[in-house]
Amino acid sequence: MPLLDKLVWQIEMSLHSELSLSSLSERCAVNINHMCRVFQFATGMSIKSYVRARRLSNAAHAIASSDANILSIALDAGYSSHEAFTRAFVGYFGIVPSGLRTKDLAPNLTLIEPFEMKKEMIVPVSPPQKRERAAFRVVGLGTDCSFAKTGAIPALWQSFFARESDVIGVVPGIAYGVCCMGDEAGNFRYIAGVEASASTSGMEQIDLPSHHYAVFTHSGHISDLPKTVYTIWNKVMPDLGLQAAQAPDFELYDHRFNGQTGRGEMEIWIPIVS
Repeated sequence: MPLLDKLVWQIEMSLHSELSLSSLSERCAVNINHMCRVFQFATGMSIKSYVRARRLSNAAHAIASSDANILSIALDAGYSSHEAFTRAFVGYFGIVPSGLRTKDLAPNLTLIEPFEMKKEMIVPVSPPQKRERAAFRVVGLGTDCSFAKTGAIPALWQSFFARESDVIGVVPGIAYGVCCMGDEAGNFRYIAGVEASASTSGMEQIDLPSHHYAVFTHSGHISDLPKTVYTIWNKVMPDLGLQAAQAPDFELYDHRFNGQTGRGEMEIWIPIVS
């Protein structure tokens, strides 16, 4: 069973009970960092946001379709009081729970149904090479992103290329896209840059530690990269028993990739637990 399917199944089985990230990772036999990255890549949501949305969606359905006591529904949804449930309900749907019984609002609510793996996103990906990389520094420009919002990255690369000649002590021939400072909500910092031996005024830098990596190759157009990444995290790594480590991962672009056409080969380096 693909990892996303395992995660969703475990979450759905625990919607009416306590559910922690540590217990979820233990049940799915995967570390927390890898688990959160898989879920965020696949859904654009953090696990905690998804659990909250599913519990409130089920509660909304129960309120609209039955005459059950709202406090009982709130308790089933994991809320300790009517007040706490109402605050969360209003914050998510914009109406009080009892409003579903006085107005025909239920069809207009955006309810979150259980996620399913997007089978059309699964593409052929070759098994990775395992490599060790010594520590190195990337200097460039950065932007805040989330797994659901990466639209700023192409413009970031254009801005960096316009200033690439400013980088001091550059190691020529290779560019890097580094994903770092990720959190459980799916936010991260993306730095477009090059390897350099020194800092450059007005640019960001990140020092990547020595690590073991699983190195995947993406071939074709860069617009298809999301499918390759989706497949890597949701299928290839779980199938091979690989778990991501708590460290930045990065994209590597060298002579095999044509930045003008967006075609060629590039590598995806994911730090793994060795």
